[in-house]
Amino acid sequence: MAALLTPAAVESALAHLPGWIADSTGLERTMSFGTFPLAIEAVNRAAEVAERMNHHPDIDIRWRTVRFRLTTHTTGGITTQDVELAEALQILLDGA
Repeated sequence: MAALLTPAAVESALAHLPGWIADSTGLERTMSFGTFPLAIEAVNRAAEVAERMNHHPDIDIRWRTVRFRLTTHTTGGITTQDVELAEALQILLDGA
């Protein structure tokens, strides 16, 4: 099982993840897209990345707005798996 990151480690990770925020249990990013189909395309691309990494975000879709929430449920907080997925999604979503 992955170890929880310290608050300092989370803050350090956020410095390289513009648009992401954190609380004690997870990382989160909300994005808006020009159309609903574009939002769904972004979710589908994120799903492919998450499946490859075997670490899956909670995703909330509201018309053209998508919220990605990353947490390691087995530990109840943020681990390196969440940061690595956020980094991968950052690259993917910023190109959307």
